[in-house]
Amino acid sequence: MKINAHTGLLEPVHYLASSHCDVRPEHTVIDMIVVHNISLPPGEFGTGAVEKFFCGTLDFSLHEYYASIAHLRVSSHLFISREGKITQFVPFHKRAWHAGESAFAGRTNCNDFSIGIELEGTDHLPYEKKQYTILTEVIQLLTKQYPAITRDRIVGHSDIAPQRKTDPGPAFDWPHLDCLLER
Repeated sequence: MKINAHTGLLEPVHYLASSHCDVRPEHTVIDMIVVHNISLPPGEFGTGAVEKFFCGTLDFSLHEYYASIAHLRVSSHLFISREGKITQFVPFHKRAWHAGESAFAGRTNCNDFSIGIELEGTDHLPYEKKQYTILTEVIQLLTKQYPAITRDRIVGHSDIAPQRKTDPGPAFDWPHLDCLLER
């Protein structure tokens, strides 16, 4: 894999363009990765609903849970399925709407300076080995492309919005990710 610096896309990766993004503030340095989890409906994997949700095409009448998220306009730069398949929704140089109201190290609006990576999962189910492998590869590429992203700036959604969010949750093995990144 590689990052195309011109397009901001990871290649060769499936790209589904989301309109749930915009331009980052001028002169913004991308210096953080935020790890999330998502499954739609919650706890169900491989439904295709996450991709539709991020692209604004989810039929909210298909499941009772969807009514509670119908008002949201969110996206992520990347989504890594349980099988390790990557889908990109927003070019890295654009601002994906993944963090919401957030703050880190005294800065607010983390969407401005971060890259959001969603793992298909839940807070309490173990993530797949393949997801950690792919996440590691992606992080290594991103830190080469954006050298201001240091290890202490690879965080969970819960780190930047602790009153609102719990993901990637206690099932996410941060020590394992650290070990993989050190190789």
